[in-house]
Amino acid sequence: MPPRLSVVVPFYNVGEYIGPCLDSIARQTWTDFEAILVDDGSLDDSAVVAKDFCARDDRFRIVQQDNAGLGPARNTGVDHAVGEYVAFVDSDDLVTRHGFGNLIRTLDRTGSDLAGGNARRFNNSYGVRPSYLQRQCFTKDRFATHVSETPELVLDRMVWNKVYRRSFWDEHGYRFPAIRYEDYPITLKAHLDAVTVDTLAAPVYFWRERESGDSITQQKFQLGNLRDRVVSAGLVMDLVADGLPEVRRRVHAHFTQIDLLAVLTAFGTVPAAEEQQLLELAAQLIGRLDPAVLDNASRFDRLQYAALRDGDVGLLRRLALFRADQGLSVRAMPRRWRKWQLDYPGVREAAVPQELYEVADNDLTLATSVREVAWVDGKLSVKGTAEIRHLETKRSSSLRIALVIAGRSYPLRVRRYAATDLLGDESLVGFEVLLDRELLAKCTAGPSHFDVRMRAGRVRRRDVLRGQRAGSPGWPPGAWIDETSWIQPGPGKDEAFAIRRLQDPCRLTSVEQTPEALVLHGRSSFDEPSLFVTRPVAGGEEELPLEVDGRDFTARVPIRSMIEETNPDDPFSQRTTRAFRVRGPEGQEQVLLWTAGDRLVSHAEGGRVVMLTRSTGGYVNLHESPIRMTATAAVAAGNMLLVRGPDWGEVSFSWRRFLADSDEPVDVDCRRTVSDDGWAALVDLGALEPADWILFATAPDGSSHAVQCEPFLSSRLPLTIARGAQVLTVRPYAGTLHVEVRSATGDQ
Repeated sequence: MPPRLSVVVPFYNVGEYIGPCLDSIARQTWTDFEAILVDDGSLDDSAVVAKDFCARDDRFRIVQQDNAGLGPARNTGVDHAVGEYVAFVDSDDLVTRHGFGNLIRTLDRTGSDLAGGNARRFNNSYGVRPSYLQRQCFTKDRFATHVSETPELVLDRMVWNKVYRRSFWDEHGYRFPAIRYEDYPITLKAHLDAVTVDTLAAPVYFWRERESGDSITQQKFQLGNLRDRVVSAGLVMDLVADGLPEVRRRVHAHFTQIDLLAVLTAFGTVPAAEEQQLLELAAQLIGRLDPAVLDNASRFDRLQYAALRDGDVGLLRRLALFRADQGLSVRAMPRRWRKWQLDYPGVREAAVPQELYEVADNDLTLATSVREVAWVDGKLSVKGTAEIRHLETKRSSSLRIALVIAGRSYPLRVRRYAATDLLGDESLVGFEVLLDRELLAKCTAGPSHFDVRMRAGRVRRRDVLRGQRAGSPGWPPGAWIDETSWIQPGPGKDEAFAIRRLQDPCRLTSVEQTPEALVLHGRSSFDEPSLFVTRPVAGGEEELPLEVDGRDFTARVPIRSMIEETNPDDPFSQRTTRAFRVRGPEGQEQVLLWTAGDRLVSHAEGGRVVMLTRSTGGYVNLHESPIRMTATAAVAAGNMLLVRGPDWGEVSFSWRRFLADSDEPVDVDCRRTVSDDGWAALVDLGALEPADWILFATAPDGSSHAVQCEPFLSSRLPLTIARGAQVLTVRPYAGTLHVEVRSATGDQ
């Protein structure tokens, strides 16, 4: 009986990554599969690793060929596959344990031609975070849909987060072209050819982002790479040329925002000998794109388009360098470009329409951010920024902020101060509002949002407060304002920053730790509670025995059984996350809220650790994973930065950055001390030059990992340290701890 699923894994010179990739496939809960490993002429030890895996697991077999490229290698794999379904995995990536099973069961139920799921980006330095395009395509579960009714699926340009019905694949004779960016022509054609498709919001695939930027999709500025990118775009535009107008429009808009931008950015680094070739390539791409889409781009983008049509390589180079130099959203660039020109005169611009330097009224939008959230003397402090794009924020400007509760507006006193604006300058864009207990008591369980109104000269703009930054805005601390009312800030509707008042919520009140178990003490908001521990990613739940005294309860969570299970949801961190739900006899149900202090509870044993902590929304989470050093405190002490965490083993610490276009690290070693409170890592702030630094822990065997930033520490960050001409900002990034070092003027 042939296996139901064939997994095609092409590989070429990925000896460092292929082992973890194959291991993630072998760990699948869906066991009825074959894996065809296609060696595309590797010159390193990739084939040795692959053959060893095949010898240990007969579901894996290897096919070898001369180097032909990723597309032809995938075709070879399909030719050797015998399964009812076919899937593709790139050899430096990972798959989730439940991904293939969830996709196949969905296809069995719906009869669709293909099913796809969400994806995550990951690497050692920056942790795990959502994948930009997949996050837009796979927002929710959809069954038996189609790109014509779910047009955002036109952005689904990767082949690897899917399972295809093999009969469907063969019926349409799909063959990958022998170019890079070979996925999109096949993926979009499959969406167009399918009768129906299924989408899952849960992540099924982890897409590696290498520190060096040398994976195919990160080689943006190599001419051969860009040429393949343009060829791929042409194949895709051919597919939609006579298709549905909305599908065509979205495809052209996507290429304008992503691929054309990549080609134009390359003018900043292209060697002089290749300028003409790049110019011709860029002209080829822009010549295929819908003029209506191009006309709808930002004014700075249209400056680049005009320079391209004029063949002005000098201006194209300066625009590209400016874009890279500023590191800003294009919506903030026109005013900055004029200032930048004064420092770099001599650019020929006669052919560029001068109206592109003018700012239209609809460009003057309100931009806000939330930068710090904290409780100060019983009041909720919210700090952020507000400014009207392209306008200087002068003292004559006005800013009004109100909290809107159930449709009623409550004006707040606003303290304004200088902060870094969209242009990287210090200006009067910062604000702080304080919400006292009396006002917070008026909030409801529904989200209360902030209404922001700003005037600069004759321009008036209004919007809700949004733009939560890393640190406390992403992990906002909650607090009691009376015996039964808990205030929890966090995200609201349409990414607005919001406040909720939870009345007598089901909550964790304290935690005890024994050698065998975590003992949870809590209180329910209803009688006769039951407590369930759930697996949000993998599904399933288990009821925990309770000792109940009225509405108070005690539960024991065994530690050893979780450590021995080793059944991770996350194939990179090997972490499993559990949540808790309280249910009542009349159908009541609440997620268990964390009100048990501001420190995690952890237990390390046998190289693994169990951590009880909070989620971004303030609820109780239980994480089980291999030991990764975790920071629980960060403070500035004179000229030193001190980071602390629980001592789970012998490691050394260093702050690390990576050289441009390289996996080679630059380390600044820390002085490590150990006490009853755990480890401490100290570094002289003067040793950290302007860059983005990540705290790493290195074991005696030389293996290293980025130190994790514990949620309660995240809720107290960012920590800003002014030191002479430099400003250092300690902040979390996708679960890891970073220090951003910049000059006091905002320039790196």
